[in-house]
Amino acid sequence: MTSGVAALWSARTSLRILVRRDLAVKYQQSVLGYLWSLIEPLGMGLIYWFVFGVLYSGATRRHLGDAAGSYPLFLITGIFAWMWASSALTEAANALTGQARLITTMNLPRQVFPIGRVTGRFAEYAAGLPILVAIAALYAAHGRIHLGWTLLALPLAVSVQFVLLVGLALLLSAGNVLMRDIERFMRLIIRVLFYATPIIYPLDLVRGSGMPGWLKVAYELNPLVGIFQLHHAIWYPDEFPDARLLTVTVVGSLLVFALGWWSFRRLEPAVLKEL
Repeated sequence: MTSGVAALWSARTSLRILVRRDLAVKYQQSVLGYLWSLIEPLGMGLIYWFVFGVLYSGATRRHLGDAAGSYPLFLITGIFAWMWASSALTEAANALTGQARLITTMNLPRQVFPIGRVTGRFAEYAAGLPILVAIAALYAAHGRIHLGWTLLALPLAVSVQFVLLVGLALLLSAGNVLMRDIERFMRLIIRVLFYATPIIYPLDLVRGSGMPGWLKVAYELNPLVGIFQLHHAIWYPDEFPDARLLTVTVVGSLLVFALGWWSFRRLEPAVLKEL
């Protein structure tokens, strides 16, 4: 892994070029360009705010705690982070199959291609951060939220999420070359994950539910649960994950990264042969 990371670092310029190319191709015939990376999550946030913040506002406020007075910020924070995760995983599945000719002709570490998809979607997430900051500043000015030390949760959340997504991207990209069903299966998995992680609802709602204890434990073993808690904790200190959940999140993300890297290296000869 050390030699692989060193090779990847030496190819960082190529990685940057690939990311810029992917972003340019994605928006080259679009009038609004990068604004689409903001419009979609903002539109989703508006829909969920209307359903849970207007139609079911009474039930929603009972479970939100400190976020009850700023539910749109709670929603947008989770949805922006989710769009990064879902887009990265969807595009990572065909990161190799969609660039077969480029991969077999360029002398680059093949990990560059799935990692490039994760990095490109992170760039879109970063473009939305000023929107989040502006909304948070508005609520802070009206006393709805109180900014403090938990702002430091942002770099931690981004770092852990990046590590997890890279590990998953390496697994999915290599596996999809050998089994094309993975790309189709991921559409279902992503839909399930959206509702199986605390994006539009607080984690306390799950912990206080009548679900069996073993199911609650299994729910929190998903590293994305702790990652979205970290994203929400940026504005809401009460949402900061406890020591157990934080440990599960960080260790789980590192294990997924190590498994993805190891699997990619083991499958690389078969992948190249198939491509």
